[in-house]
Amino acid sequence: MTSLDSITLEVADVAAAERFYAAAFGLGDRVRLRGSQEPTEGFRGFTLSLMVAQPADVHALVDAAVDAGATVVKAAAKSMWGYGGVVRAPDGTIWKVATSAKKDTGPATREISDVVLLLGVADVAASRRFYLEQGLVVGKSFARMYVEFAGGAVKLALYRRRALAKDAGVPPEGTGSHRISLNAPTTSFTDPDGFSWETTSMATQS
Repeated sequence: MTSLDSITLEVADVAAAERFYAAAFGLGDRVRLRGSQEPTEGFRGFTLSLMVAQPADVHALVDAAVDAGATVVKAAAKSMWGYGGVVRAPDGTIWKVATSAKKDTGPATREISDVVLLLGVADVAASRRFYLEQGLVVGKSFARMYVEFAGGAVKLALYRRRALAKDAGVPPEGTGSHRISLNAPTTSFTDPDGFSWETTSMATQS
């Protein structure tokens, strides 16, 4: 079964990005960094979500990110699905910190239960078929709106591009590089929306 080991974010300043992610989230090998000057403008077509246990953890991580240099896109608040907020890292990556809980059950721990990469795609059904052909296994699926694949240190999900941008609180328009690669143990390919997969060994060497 193909699964997502990690992601590589392409950033203009690797040292600055390393300082930010160490201070804000501490994600270890799940998020790698690589220098890039590829042009990019507007929405890059993806978001990253950090899933936590309770609202106190949302606030702790959002506050840590802001202290490290992130900007708030959507302030942390209750929603139909739970509680969450959205920040933009200094390198431009959009991060959502969220929980399904609406009340705290204890002090904040900043413990992250899951990292989820959501790709904004033009056609969820077509992208779902493509990824099944690459060996991924569907874990959850909601009609033609949302697909989540099973397994992986980073969970992968597909969402309609405009809906993903709306959820993140940003305009859907964007051009240029996605500024991200997806890393798996034994496979390299490019999906229908231009997201590139690399073997994990390639990502480690970059």
